[in-house]
Amino acid sequence: MERRVVITGVGVISPIGNTLDIFWNNLINGVCGIDVIKRFNTDNLPVKIAGEVKDFNPADYGIDGATARKNDRYALFALAAANQAMKESGVQIDPDRLGVYIGSGIGGMDTFVNETTKMVNEGPQWISPLFIPMMISNIASGNIAIAHNARGVCLPIVTACATGTHSIGEAYRAIKHGYADAIIAGGAEAAVSPLAIGGFANSKALSRSENPLEASLPFDKRRQGFVIAEGAGIVVLEEYDNAVKRGAKIYAEVCGYGNTCDAYHYTAPRPDGTTAANAIRKALEEAGYTENDRLHINAHGTGTPLNDKSETAAIKIAIGEKAARKTAICSTKSMTGHPLGAAGGIEVIAAAMALKEGIIPPTIGLNEPDPDCDLNYTPNHSASFDATIAISNSLGFGGHNGCIALRKIK
Repeated sequence: MERRVVITGVGVISPIGNTLDIFWNNLINGVCGIDVIKRFNTDNLPVKIAGEVKDFNPADYGIDGATARKNDRYALFALAAANQAMKESGVQIDPDRLGVYIGSGIGGMDTFVNETTKMVNEGPQWISPLFIPMMISNIASGNIAIAHNARGVCLPIVTACATGTHSIGEAYRAIKHGYADAIIAGGAEAAVSPLAIGGFANSKALSRSENPLEASLPFDKRRQGFVIAEGAGIVVLEEYDNAVKRGAKIYAEVCGYGNTCDAYHYTAPRPDGTTAANAIRKALEEAGYTENDRLHINAHGTGTPLNDKSETAAIKIAIGEKAARKTAICSTKSMTGHPLGAAGGIEVIAAAMALKEGIIPPTIGLNEPDPDCDLNYTPNHSASFDATIAISNSLGFGGHNGCIALRKIK
């Protein structure tokens, strides 16, 4: 028997806030978390802005000093967000039925750079014995499982910018089909570093704007690339009957998931949007979407010339031109930047809050709409919209397309 799945806890570390309340308040008020990079010198870099996490102290999230020293920044973001989500959820179940599905698109970038520098400058004898466990992209899942005694299914997923979405989608399926009763799921990333910036910039993926307010411009004709960011978005997914029985707070029901591949190019999306449309369609069909639903879409919306045009086409293909024009869409990356593997988790949280509160966050900076991007992207100001269903799209390098569908709990 297929089971219903709901979100009962959320945790977020982001460029616009490190708790849900701050994050959501800044989101609906159009606060931009993109700024000049503060953590390192950017004099020799072609890109000098990013969406950095601010005022992050691991101790604020119950992480002791020894743990903080033994983990990469991305894993600390993940653990902090997971601790928030589990504390809020309050779920207590058989440890063998509690799982962890948390991925990272890149993993321990800071650790990789630091230890490589030691290797080159000082020799292999100075490489930390913790180099490998701090760097690998599955270690966030492993450490969160240890912290919360989660002895059930554990599946760290790596699908570039779709990582968080696929993690939540696969966790949803695992609970739906009885492989677990609750799963801590999402994504984390901390790749704001000179090496990553140099690589993304040289591949022509990043915005070269020097004005933080005009750098991440989803669906605007001035857009020229994404803004790299960092953070973590983690949710606790739980079997519906158990959540209701214990009186848990429920944010939304997870009711659909689509997963497809462009099979087209290693970085560029399929231009016609057909395969991304299939992911959207699959999620909405599983969710029981009808023309009577009021749909909200948290778009992938990176601000790259190719993505925004092809995603717009995908939405129209998936639900039809008429329905697309009635849909309330936004790109929260206009405020957070693009936190890569963390994006899907953060944006599912934003979509769940939009459903719960009846407010659509804005796409800030959208002052010169692209004629090829002609839908309602909620420009510059949040809007009241009583959505009954919401989806969050993620489209990653390698052609990975993911879509999560949520329904409002009445």
